[in-house]
Order: sequence, then C-alpha cells, then structure tokens
Amino acid sequence: MILGIIPARGGSKSIPLKNIVSVAGKPLIAYTIEAATLANSIDRLIVSTDSVEIANVARTYGAEVPFLRPSELAQDDTPGMDPILHALQWLGAHEADQPDYVLVLQPTSPLRTAEDIDGIVRLALEQKAETAVSVCPVHHHPFWTKGIDPVGKLVNLFTSSETYSRRQDLPPAYALNGALYFAQCQVLIEKATFYTEQTYAYVMPTERSLDIDTPWDLYLAELILKDIALGARNREKVGVGG
Repeated sequence: MILGIIPARGGSKSIPLKNIVSVAGKPLIAYTIEAATLANSIDRLIVSTDSVEIANVARTYGAEVPFLRPSELAQDDTPGMDPILHALQWLGAHEADQPDYVLVLQPTSPLRTAEDIDGIVRLALEQKAETAVSVCPVHHHPFWTKGIDPVGKLVNLFTSSETYSRRQDLPPAYALNGALYFAQCQVLIEKATFYTEQTYAYVMPTERSLDIDTPWDLYLAELILKDIALGARNREKVGVGG
C-alpha cells in the first residue's frame, strides 16, 4: 500500500493559517488533496495536522484525518521528519493494515499535478529506490554564487579548477523543490531521512515547482492558478461549442 501524507500544521509566522488560506478561490491545501485524489498511485491519503480548522477543511476535500498531531510536533522548530514518523507510528499502533511506501506531499506546492505524483512513484518502484525526491532545474547556477567577506569583497563559495564563461557550458544543477518525498516505510523508520545513497531524483519543471513560503509566493500562486482555471474554462467552452 502507498500512503500519501500531507503535513499541515496550523501555525505559520509569515502567512497566518497558510495551509488553508484562500488561493484563487480554494484553500491552499485543497490543490494538493485534489491532485493526490486524481493520482492513480496513492491508495490512501491522510493529513497530519494539529489544527481542528485545517482538519475540517481537509475532510471537506476528501482527505482522511485519523488523528490530531500533538502540539509539540507542530512548532516552528519541529524537524520536518518528526510529523511523518509520528504518523507512521500512530498508524502502526492503531491500525492493522500498514503501508509499504509513504509519499509526503507538502501543501505549499499547489502547482504539483497528479502526473507528477504518479511519475515519482513509477520512478521509485521501477528503480526499487529506497527513497526519491522531487527537484527542478536551477536557472541561477550555484557555480556563479558568491559570498561577501567581512570587508565587503566578493569571494568564491566553491573551489574548483573548472572555469565557465557561458551558461550553456555549465553542468546541469538541480534544486530540491519540496513538492514530493517518497520512501519505503521501513527505510524511513530506520534511517529517519529521505536522503540516502539510494535516493533518486524526480525532475519537475520549474513552472510547477513554486513553493509558497512568503506573501510574494502566494501572490504568484494566485495569478498562476487563476490563469490555469481560466484556461480550463475556455477549453470547456470550445469543447461544448465544437
């Protein structure tokens, strides 16, 4: 069984109740629940939250909320892995049917699609991967990233004998986009990390890799999701009229 977990705590300093803030007419978490529901690979979808309000919204959109997360696992400094391990431990203690794999879907990635979800699962299963995570290409290459020393001069952050004058010559680089984390449950319980020597990368396009952390990110998501919804409505009109 493949278990989908959406971690969604109630506290957020940058955007209050960020996980259920309205974005293009729907709570933010709804986009992740809907994508997971449309995916063919997820057998069960749960939300881990400490908030009754978030739990009610999650249930409205079709996700299970079998427990409320303890408040000590929903703090600003709570490691991201802790709520996932807590969910697996809770299910292990209270239910007979246990998952073989877990897929973590952050609710702050509303542009991730059902195809992305099925894609990372397919990759991981085909490769017999311990874990797999989603990434996207970076447009500002880390090779060109600099630091500033105490007197204000630029310094290199990376030492390398290689030199590049053109972007086209740089080796490909990828950033974690935070949208998808897949693991064998037993591996995750034993190692408590999604990053092992056997971690595979699932590459997503930049345009679906927006991770909402600031009000500016929220503004961008609103524009993009409204545009997507408008395009869908226009296609429906063409279909009806054609």
